[in-house]
Order: sequence, then C-alpha cells, then structure tokens
Amino acid sequence: MRRLYPPAEAAETVGPADALDTPGGLAEVYAYPASVAEGRPWLRANMVGSLDGAAVADGKSAPLSSPADMRIFGVLRALADVVVVGAETARREGYRPARARKEFAGRRAAAGQAPAPAIAVVTRSLDLDFDSPLFREPVVPTLVVTGAAAPRERLVAARAADVEVVVAAQDAEDGAGVDPVRVVAELAARGYPRLLHEGGPRLLAQFAAAGAVDELCLTVAPLLTGGGAPRIMNGPAVPGPARYAPRSVLEEDGFLFTRYVRA
Repeated sequence: MRRLYPPAEAAETVGPADALDTPGGLAEVYAYPASVAEGRPWLRANMVGSLDGAAVADGKSAPLSSPADMRIFGVLRALADVVVVGAETARREGYRPARARKEFAGRRAAAGQAPAPAIAVVTRSLDLDFDSPLFREPVVPTLVVTGAAAPRERLVAARAADVEVVVAAQDAEDGAGVDPVRVVAELAARGYPRLLHEGGPRLLAQFAAAGAVDELCLTVAPLLTGGGAPRIMNGPAVPGPARYAPRSVLEEDGFLFTRYVRA
C-alpha cells in the first residue's frame, strides 16, 4: 500500500509510509481525533463505491471490495467504540458481532475501550432476529436504536431477549424515525464516543443531512457497474452542500482509500 496524499513533507500527519501494511501503521493513519478523549463524540462513516458511484453490485458491497479494503475495514472497527448500521444492511450483509483482535487489545485497553466494538442496529420496525448470533454471541452486547413509535410487541420481544433498546426519536410527527444527532448523543452517553457508521445509503444520507457525519472514509473501487444501484448516500439532500477536506489518500491494486473530514 502506498500513500498518495498528503505529500512526503507532511507525512508525519498520517504516519510513516513503510507502516501502511501493518495494522498498527494503519491505526495511526485512521486514529480518532484527540478531542474524543475530551468528551466530544466523532462519527466516521466508512463506505465503498465504484467509479460510477454505485454502493453495491448484485445487491451487496462485497463485490466492490478488495483485500486492502477489508484490512482497512478491520482497522476502522478495531478503533471504534460502536458500529452504527441500518437494519436492512445488517440483514442483507449477514452482520455478525464484531470480533476482538489481539493486535489491538493493548491499544483498546489503554483507551478505556471494551475488547471489541458494540454493534448498534438502527430500525423503525425492530424486525430483527433476536436469536441470531448478532444478538446471542457478541463480545459486547448489540444495541437496537429506534424511534418513539416502534411497535410495542417488538419492543417487548427485544427486552425479553435482554437487548438494550435506545430510543432516539425525531419530532412527534415522525416518531417512527430517529434523530441522527440524538443517536450520536445517546450512544456517546453510554460510553461510545468513537462511532463508525457503515450505512446503508439511506441511513447514511439521513445522518449527513442532519450534519452528524464528521468524517467519511470512502474506498473508490476501480470498477464500473452501470445499472440503477444506489449511491453511497440515497436520501435527503445535505444542506449547503457540506464541504469536506481531504485528510489522506492511500492506494493499493488500483483501489483508492480516501479520508475526508468536515471542513
């Protein structure tokens, strides 16, 4: 893996180039800002897209990925306190609990983090299998994030399965939805200030429109898909549009691994 940006004279801002093929080196490149330790939550989104903007191929993100993309995916999870994901994406991608990684055990312990990040599934309907490994086999208990109008019978089922339900509702007229800013605040209040958003496109668009996305890590796959696949954000428009500044660009096997922070 090689670094394309920033230039060599600014390399100290993202770590040495010869460390990019190690988990520790990538962890320095993608480290959360120091302000997180001071109590300011930070939401990072991680997505992959084709050259023509598709977020999926054949209905999943995996065909757009690569071994290097999966290495970075693992590092981003290893740095996070909680992974935020929409229920549809969790079902389609077959989500399982995040695993504890030995090479990050010391780093996480020093930062006061659990051995692995929690998964927080955002859902209106709570149409989830609470007997699945995602809920029965996690290192850290999986959370469910929903709105004030979630079906009562599904709330009862979740609590009967000892699943923690986080209510982060929008205004009363749209009580079935969630307020992205409140989602961040509620998760941070539970000890999860380092948030990693893994989509899907509709949910991520809602977070971006609410101004809740501090950082976007976008893998650009050297692939064309055509068709009508969704973009990495498919939902409400972002007011502005919002400006983001490049922090780093890495490359391997034609894939670009970009990192942008809110300007």
